[in-house]
Amino acid sequence: MSLSAAEKERFLRALEEDREFRHAVMGLLGFREILERISRIEERQQELERRMVELAERQQRLEERVARLEERMVELEERMLKLEERVTRLEEAMVKLGERMARLEERMLEATRVVMVVAHRFGVVSEEAFRKALSYIVEETLGAALVRRWIHRDEEGLVYGHPSIVEADVVVRNGVHILVEIKSRVSRADVAELYRVGRLYERVEGVRPRLLIVGGFIDSNAAELAQRLGVELVPVTSLHS
Repeated sequence: MSLSAAEKERFLRALEEDREFRHAVMGLLGFREILERISRIEERQQELERRMVELAERQQRLEERVARLEERMVELEERMLKLEERVTRLEEAMVKLGERMARLEERMLEATRVVMVVAHRFGVVSEEAFRKALSYIVEETLGAALVRRWIHRDEEGLVYGHPSIVEADVVVRNGVHILVEIKSRVSRADVAELYRVGRLYERVEGVRPRLLIVGGFIDSNAAELAQRLGVELVPVTSLHS
């Protein structure tokens, strides 16, 4: 069956002007399913575009948050740098303060030594007070945390010529035993006595000790005897903590 030219013209005009007729014709020709699929694709595309817009907005917000975080990190680094500079200045100040304190302690110890020697020389303090006042200086000088008291009964009278109790201050440092005596004035008798105490200590303990006398004033005769007997004499003013 063929259509006339006039029928064809009316048919084409109906397709252009009548939407329902056009869809009906397309349905007959198998286009309806295609149109529905295209419509669904368009809907999905619109949904994807909407989600892309949301993702773009979220990305923008995330970038803004990251930018703010980076600014805060820069501020934090600047604050940390300033804090480190302050800590460095504080450490330097503490070092200088420690040095000043050390110099002050040295001056105070020196003054203590001199004052104690002079005070005892003029009878202001007793021999026992003098010994106690300087004992801590001797401990620091010898590098010992404690000066212990050694006590032994000398039955043979080796020290004093008759049985008696013998006492001595002992420091043990690096395996060396040191007998220490502190005197405001050191005489020949003091040197001889410590020498005999050292011999007794060696006999009892089996260790030959180093003999040391710290004195405020040292007689020349005492120095001569000490040199012969191997007794070390240390003036108070030469001690260093």
